[in-house]
Amino acid sequence: MKKKAEWPRRLRSYDWFGGTGKNAIMHRSWMKNQGLPADTFDGRPIIGICNTWSELTPCNAHLRDLAERVKRGVYEAGGFPVEFPVFSVGESTLRPTAMMFRNLAAMDVEEAIRGNPVDGVVLLGGCDKTTPSLLMGAASVDIPVILVSGGPMLNGKWRGKDVGSGTAVWQFSEMVKSGEMSLEEFMDAEQGMARSAGSCMTMGTASTMASMAEALGMTLPGNAAIPAVDARRRVISQLSGRRIVDMVKEDLKPSDILTKEAFENAIRVNGAVGGSTNAVLHLLALAGRIGVDLSLDDWDRLGREVPTIVNLQPSGKHLMEEFYYAGGLPVVIKAVGEMGLLHKDAITVTGESIWDGVKDVVNYNDDVILPREKALTQSGGIAVLRGNLAPKGAVLKPSAASPHLMQHKGRAVVFESIEDYHARINRDDLDIDENCIMVLKYCGPKGYPGMAEVGNMGLPPKVLKKGITDMIRISDARMSGTAYGTVILHTAPEAADGGPLALVQNGDMISVDVPARTIQLEISDEEMAKRRAAWVSPVKPLAGGYGGLYVKTVMQADTGADLDFLVGARGSEIPNNRDSH
Repeated sequence: MKKKAEWPRRLRSYDWFGGTGKNAIMHRSWMKNQGLPADTFDGRPIIGICNTWSELTPCNAHLRDLAERVKRGVYEAGGFPVEFPVFSVGESTLRPTAMMFRNLAAMDVEEAIRGNPVDGVVLLGGCDKTTPSLLMGAASVDIPVILVSGGPMLNGKWRGKDVGSGTAVWQFSEMVKSGEMSLEEFMDAEQGMARSAGSCMTMGTASTMASMAEALGMTLPGNAAIPAVDARRRVISQLSGRRIVDMVKEDLKPSDILTKEAFENAIRVNGAVGGSTNAVLHLLALAGRIGVDLSLDDWDRLGREVPTIVNLQPSGKHLMEEFYYAGGLPVVIKAVGEMGLLHKDAITVTGESIWDGVKDVVNYNDDVILPREKALTQSGGIAVLRGNLAPKGAVLKPSAASPHLMQHKGRAVVFESIEDYHARINRDDLDIDENCIMVLKYCGPKGYPGMAEVGNMGLPPKVLKKGITDMIRISDARMSGTAYGTVILHTAPEAADGGPLALVQNGDMISVDVPARTIQLEISDEEMAKRRAAWVSPVKPLAGGYGGLYVKTVMQADTGADLDFLVGARGSEIPNNRDSH
């Protein structure tokens, strides 16, 4: 365990508020226009509450209430809370795709923390990209932080059945195309899919990233699964407010917690919960910010031996309410530890080991959190495929895929863009059957831009009407964590960066062998070189604004799609002797 720092000591905020000089007086006096007594600035920890609340981010629209609960905890522990907003990356509404703005949000978080007089920070997130952007930005500054998630919605309900947000949309839309469901029924189901505050109640990206934050040790135990409207979500918010004050006194920072062992724990927990493929991108980016050497190979190596034991949609049948009532993520972490797959000594925000927080928990429903012998798949995790079609890797989620497609050779049906896909997928004359492999180009970080969640292409109606529900799909895009199917994603390098995916033509044969971790375009090296010489990118790069900066500096999916200039600058401070006053 890390040795606790001496207390009391001079804190970071003293550089703004301490002493009798002109600058300190001005800083204090301006803050006092909010009605603050003089002893607010007596050296007690000043705690920032970094809030991604926004009414345009429905998952996070309740975070104002949680911020008030955090403040109570901070006051109780002897700190002074100050709430501030940062850019909220709304998954359901932001165009062209929220992933394009994850890095912008992380920049906002980083500079808001770095430039303001706070000694520690409580991060309030929930929606898919808000959690990684908060962690990435905070890791770059490296002062004490703790994360509180907004929590999942209550289970969706429709005509006496549980329906999962996101997952039900993919399922029902395919049923409409196949004729199994009427459009009127589809519209009727809409209101019941999202019936309370919170994020998706499936094991989509929001719940996955809440789970990753907990497995990394950046939250209090049990944070990931508490429903947004459960009173216990308010309790953990208040307790987190108390805890951050002690973390400041102990000087317990992200760099103490986010070690290689912590990332390995998170990767294995991701396999156990059947987590989203998006976690690959976010953890790779976070590791780059904190200076941990993490790669796609680590994801494949560590995930192979982990069974998927959480029976939640989209891989299984239950939803997040049942997961929490069964014991939540601590039960899963304990199970991973009992399999001998957990670094039990990894430190968490509690100041104790991750094992200390889970060793005594109980599984209250073994149909939700399964015993190992009844796992959804014995090799969960994320499969990383390589070959001449993806020399830097592509990913697939085995727990959400079809076993009969794990080894398959098929004829490529190519869509040159997402617009091309939409224009042709429903046509009766589309030359496609269930043995084909659907290929989508130019939807990666630079190509879309932003790497949109379009990789789980809906199947053509002519195939769905035959009762076929899955085909292999390959792209440089992402897919929602709520989605399912034999979908190969994040193909790197992407098509817009000249990757081999750009060279695939209709009729090419593609071989996929997931057990062997290979993906191969079956053309000769000579033919590949000929096509490459003739290739001209159809993507027009963005020129101005954040979009132009993003396209120029975004890295590829195999390293997390962060901006290249943001990696490796952890802990840097702007000199405060440049105060202009």
